[in-house]
Amino acid sequence: MLSPGVESQLYKLPWVCEDGAQTPLVLQGPLDCGSLLGFRAVYRMCFATAAFFFLFTLLMVCVRSSRDPRAAIQNGFWFFKFLVLVGIAVGAFYIPDGSFSKIWFYFGVVGSFLFILIQLILLVDFAHSWNQRWLGKAEECDSRGWYAGLFFFTFLFYALSVAAIALMFIYYTKPGTCHEGKIFVSLNLTFCVCVSIIAVLPKVQEAQPNSGLLQASVVTLYTMFVTWSALSNVPDQKCNPHLPGPQSNKTLPEGPAYYETQWWDAPSIVGLVIFILCTLFIGLRSSDHRQVNSLMQTEECPEATQQQQQQQVVACKGQAFDNEQDGVTYSYSFFHFCLVLASLHVMMTLTNWYSPSETRKMISTWTAVWVKICASWAGLCLYLWTLVAPLLLPNRDFS
Repeated sequence: MLSPGVESQLYKLPWVCEDGAQTPLVLQGPLDCGSLLGFRAVYRMCFATAAFFFLFTLLMVCVRSSRDPRAAIQNGFWFFKFLVLVGIAVGAFYIPDGSFSKIWFYFGVVGSFLFILIQLILLVDFAHSWNQRWLGKAEECDSRGWYAGLFFFTFLFYALSVAAIALMFIYYTKPGTCHEGKIFVSLNLTFCVCVSIIAVLPKVQEAQPNSGLLQASVVTLYTMFVTWSALSNVPDQKCNPHLPGPQSNKTLPEGPAYYETQWWDAPSIVGLVIFILCTLFIGLRSSDHRQVNSLMQTEECPEATQQQQQQQVVACKGQAFDNEQDGVTYSYSFFHFCLVLASLHVMMTLTNWYSPSETRKMISTWTAVWVKICASWAGLCLYLWTLVAPLLLPNRDFS
């Protein structure tokens, strides 16, 4: 939707670059009509995917086993489901603009905030599993190579975090100004140092034997990424090198400033890569930790019975078999809800959290900055809770 080829075709739609009186906005002055068009198109495509998955979130509530008729819809009817998705997407492009973009922007803010937290949970769970497996290999093989590997990656993640902090102070702060950026980076640096120290305290290690600096380094690096992403949305050009500036517009006789939005900056690209990996992880994972499975509404696969092993042999020959007659292995409804949040998150990432101003230029806002910073703080609190919960609730099983 942001590519020039598709964009040129979208100009034929009735609502693009027009105000309420159907007057082309491009004739009213140096407006960023092309960026406004791409912004609206992305919002409508992601509205379609979010609406599609929200429909299935409601449809799949309380599906307990494959005996439920709705389970057949979850695992089949692909042609009709794609037909519904295409129908919603086509219909979304005929939604009158009005206040749609402004309202949907705040839906995207909330959904993206929640998905950032889900990403952090998945990354911490991945680091826990990684640490547990490599420690197990080290004990089995009696080899120091696995310990060296854990040390190397822990050192690498902390080194990248320190480099990120230095670069943020260099490029996103200036002497005598940019006080917000200095405060955000300094606070998150302090918080990350604190959780790293807490992660290796003797009492925490005793209650959580698998806790260590690898998980803390992953959390630190992700927090620095979210901080970087937040600073890239600061609506002050002195403190934000990513912010698009006015350019000379030679096509206009008076030569006023023309604002051209740059969608694909470095924070957006890195964010999309993390988004894709975490979305795949949601679909493919089954955690080694019962608490994470409970939170993400999945279950660990039980040991296969003889009958199931025979069914798996049949499945290897190309025939599908039903292994959810007694109970589903994941919550269908929660799975679709995660994809609703993923749709909103990718919408905000693709549009760089920009929104159109009163003059119809694409601008960054402090709303995006505060949402990302608050998400980083909430993520650190979640990780801190995983460390201290066994100490505060000794009667609970956190193994």
